[in-house]
Amino acid sequence: MIELRTPAQIEAMRPAGRFVAEVLVALRDAADVGVNLLDLDRLAHEMIKERGAESCYIDYHPSFGASPFGKVLCTSVNDAVLHGLPHDYALRDGDLLSLDFACSVDGWVSDSAISVVVGTPRAGDLELIDVATRALAAGIEQARPGNRLYDISAAIGDTARAAGLTINLQFGGHGVGRTMHGDPHVPNDGRPGRGLKLKPGLVIAIEPWFLQSTDQIFTDADGWTLRSADGSRGAHMEHTVAITSDGPLVLTDRSGLE
Repeated sequence: MIELRTPAQIEAMRPAGRFVAEVLVALRDAADVGVNLLDLDRLAHEMIKERGAESCYIDYHPSFGASPFGKVLCTSVNDAVLHGLPHDYALRDGDLLSLDFACSVDGWVSDSAISVVVGTPRAGDLELIDVATRALAAGIEQARPGNRLYDISAAIGDTARAAGLTINLQFGGHGVGRTMHGDPHVPNDGRPGRGLKLKPGLVIAIEPWFLQSTDQIFTDADGWTLRSADGSRGAHMEHTVAITSDGPLVLTDRSGLE
């Protein structure tokens, strides 16, 4: 069921969006050569506790997960691109790290993701992050009343294809509200002018993710982490966006925190 939020409810969602943005900035700044993924998860856990927020991940157990997730943060490294389960791994120079974080504040959820390079960057990694960043911006630009859902999808897909990338449609964006995942599903490619007509009050997570040389993935032995089929690296960017009569409102905007 697709729910539309009132202007007052969207205002009530702002603290969750701001907190998610704050956590991601803190995690990005903490990610360095030698830092363990479990330390990043602990940092996010501490911030959740201090804020009096609630994790969306610890007890999360959808059909595609082998067991309850058990951590508060997704940490996907190099050929991992989604749902990376934090484990005992110390970041190395040149690692491409994607951080995906969602939590609930005062009963409202926000969800966001960033990709960063740890230490010395590879040109290809920076280019992949740039494509994902531009695809996210293009998708957000289409999140306006009167447009169609697949206008967002088409903008993301067009950006990826222009960069020579292929697009996996198994996982994409989604509705956000009282829970982390709801309707509608927001694929990362589609035909413009199709799909749900966008109305003020719809709140969605828009999340392009791409791999450098494939669109095929497999699930790691941990039962959660999704990796590229050919070992190529991945990048993932995401914002929670409210559609308003004035246009898209990015609830997880990191402006002023960078």
